[in-house]
Amino acid sequence: MSTRIADLGTGGAPLLGEPLPVELANTRYAVRGVPHEGLAEPEHLAAWLRDIAPRLAGPPSEAALLAVDAADLAAVLDLRECVAALLRAAMTDTAPAADVPTRLNAYTRAAPRWRELTWPTADTRTEAAPIAAVLAELADATIDLVTGPDRAELRPCHGPGCVLHFVKNNPRREWCSAGCGNRARVARHYQRTKNAPQA
Repeated sequence: MSTRIADLGTGGAPLLGEPLPVELANTRYAVRGVPHEGLAEPEHLAAWLRDIAPRLAGPPSEAALLAVDAADLAAVLDLRECVAALLRAAMTDTAPAADVPTRLNAYTRAAPRWRELTWPTADTRTEAAPIAAVLAELADATIDLVTGPDRAELRPCHGPGCVLHFVKNNPRREWCSAGCGNRARVARHYQRTKNAPQA
C-alpha cells in the first residue's frame, strides 16, 4: 500500500495563523520551557508543508511532498535560520549578520515566479522544483515582512517558557496564543499570592 500525504502525522509546530515567515521561525518552539524541533525529519517537513499549502501561491503536489528528503530539510532549516535572524534584527532594530540577506536572496533567485492568466483566474508559475519554489515564496514573504508595515508589529512572546514570535495585529495582544496568555496570568497570580502577607 502506498503512502499518502494525509497519512503523515502533524509537522512543524502549532500553526498560529501568523505570516508564513513567522510560522517557519516558530517551527523551533518550546513546551514548558523545553526546546523542541518541529522539523526533525523530512516527514515532519512534508507534513508542515501540507498544513501550510492552502496559504501558498504555488502549493507543492502530493507527489512532491512525499518526495521531501534530507536535502530539502537541510535547505528549509538554513532558510529558517535566515528568517529567525531577520526577525530578531527587525524586532531589535539592528542589522543581521552580513551573510543572512545574501543567503535569503539565494532562495528567492533559485525559483523565479510569474503569473499567468488562466481565465477567469490567474495562476502562479515557476520552472523550479516544487520545494525550491516554496522556499522562494517563503523567502519572498520574509522580505515583505521585514521591510513592510508589519515589521513594527513583530514581537517575541513573553509567555513563560515560550520562544515563539507573532505579529501584534491587535493593540491588546501580548502573547503568541491564548495558552501563553493563560500561563502568564497564572504565573502572575501565583507570584501575587506567594508574596502576599499571611494573615
